[in-house]
Amino acid sequence: MSESKTEQQRLHHPLADRLRPDSFDQVVGQDHLIGPGQPLNRMAETGRLQSLVFWGPPGTGKTTLARLLATIGSLEFVQLSAIFSGVADLKKIFAAAAERREQAKRATLLFVDEIHRFNRAQQDSFLPYVENGTIILVGATTENPSFELNGALLSRMQVLVLNRLDEDALEQLLGRAEQHLGYDLPLNKAARAALIQMADGDGRYLLNTVEAVIELADPAELLEPQSLAQLVQRRAALHDKDREEHYNLISALHKSMRASDVDAALYWLARMLGGGEDPYYITRRLIRFASEDIGLADPQALAQALSAREAFRQLGPPEGELAIVQAVVYLATAPKSNALYRAEKAAKRSARKHGQLPPPAHILNAPTKLMKDIGYGKGYQYDHDSQDAFSGQNCFPDGMNRSEFYQPVERGFERDIRKRLDYWQKLRLRKQA
Repeated sequence: MSESKTEQQRLHHPLADRLRPDSFDQVVGQDHLIGPGQPLNRMAETGRLQSLVFWGPPGTGKTTLARLLATIGSLEFVQLSAIFSGVADLKKIFAAAAERREQAKRATLLFVDEIHRFNRAQQDSFLPYVENGTIILVGATTENPSFELNGALLSRMQVLVLNRLDEDALEQLLGRAEQHLGYDLPLNKAARAALIQMADGDGRYLLNTVEAVIELADPAELLEPQSLAQLVQRRAALHDKDREEHYNLISALHKSMRASDVDAALYWLARMLGGGEDPYYITRRLIRFASEDIGLADPQALAQALSAREAFRQLGPPEGELAIVQAVVYLATAPKSNALYRAEKAAKRSARKHGQLPPPAHILNAPTKLMKDIGYGKGYQYDHDSQDAFSGQNCFPDGMNRSEFYQPVERGFERDIRKRLDYWQKLRLRKQA
């Protein structure tokens, strides 16, 4: 494909994507990594890539460098955001990478943006695949990896620090944008300097602001710093309005389901899907709704929400959207209870109030003689040996009064749970009498 055709296909992409470097020579501001004899340059020359962590501020080229490494090493490039992904996503990527390695003899570079968002268990899942070479892992983070990544994973990766872009680098980037556009931006000298200062080392912000100038400025008039600032604020207001609409629609969907208004819920869902909302964002909110507004009034609500997410993952749009519709209908028509939500809040308040009280000794394990000698496990009653499999023993800290955090409602399955709790409370009082 010719370069002109490639450019035509990229015209609808953001300017930052259209100007993404095709080689290390085009990268600005990171000479300590890509210059002669520097780490990434050596990897490029030898072809021996290793797993890396790119640590640096936003807009400094972390994603770009990962893509270039994949190209240099002829690796399959797979990108993932830790914000929107979990272990299930990782397992699929690992399986595909293993199959690619075995059948196509091609390695995979997995780029994980915001890798510090993964918890310890998720980070541990990388270890065997990094160890055996199934993937070359490149993580990007704005946080100190020594605090955010566990030691086992960090020991298998080299940390490379990216610098914020200085004024010279940002000026190069600005000049490249003008060359790509084919004309100079309508900025006087002071406004140009102000634009560089506003970017504050963030190349992506700089290019996004350039797009705002293209979109909103009068090309016949040179902008001054004050008019540039007003223009950028106007652009921010437009984006804020879009974000407000985003939150307004999800709020409307959530509250329509809470009100058991299935038709209104379907309307707001259609508005969101038709407006290009991320279906995974919708399913995440459905999962939350299932626990917050239904809970154990219908234990299947959470299963329905989780199944909708997985079904959409398997089918994609548009077929998978029907599974989301099914979940919305189920949640809207399910019996409602916020007892779990209230119980969580009440338990947290109590935990903060009472501090670090230890568990009562009789419910502690005593694996050593010393622990037995000081009373661990003494007097413990094994509930299954008690009548009705209920001992009634105290499980709260000594000196703390018993609390009732979870108070199920008289709707759905929670009616049955209420009966069980009342029954156990009668047994408890009888045993204490």
